[in-house]
Amino acid sequence: IHALTETVGKAKTTVMAERIRAINPHCRVREIRAFYLPEEADSFFAAHYDYAVDAVDTVTAKVDLAVQCQARNIPLIASMGAANKLDPTLFAVMDIYRTKGDPLARILRKKLKERGVRHLTVVCSRERPKRPAAGICAPAPGRHLAPGSVSFVPPVAGMIMAGVVVRALTGAAVEVSS
Repeated sequence: IHALTETVGKAKTTVMAERIRAINPHCRVREIRAFYLPEEADSFFAAHYDYAVDAVDTVTAKVDLAVQCQARNIPLIASMGAANKLDPTLFAVMDIYRTKGDPLARILRKKLKERGVRHLTVVCSRERPKRPAAGICAPAPGRHLAPGSVSFVPPVAGMIMAGVVVRALTGAAVEVSS
């Protein structure tokens, strides 16, 4: 929705803030062009947030964001792994402790438990990650091959998270899979 020829070179946050304001000029959008780092939590949380959406890729930042939101009573929804998935219809909203087959969620569950986070709403795929075909995606010598994602899968997780936030903020019921 924000990848257009006229937006090339613009920050994603700026483009999305402009898009939201074009849809609803009365919507208050606070654009924060930053990568969340645990050591900057105090400055990041200096502002008030009605809801937090975690689309961060690093485990350390995801865990700290969940801890910080829990401590501040800020509702949070987090995206789990979309890499090596092909079926966007298999995403569901669930508690992280009910996820199965998601390598990122497995790691997070352990770390969140250690940090005292007993509940976290996530968008997670029920699809098992696919392994790239042998020889098609080989890393350079001495390099690790990062998991890839198909262009149509991660946006679905983002749309589901947006739907959860809108429903929660408008008082509508949010169903969480068991």
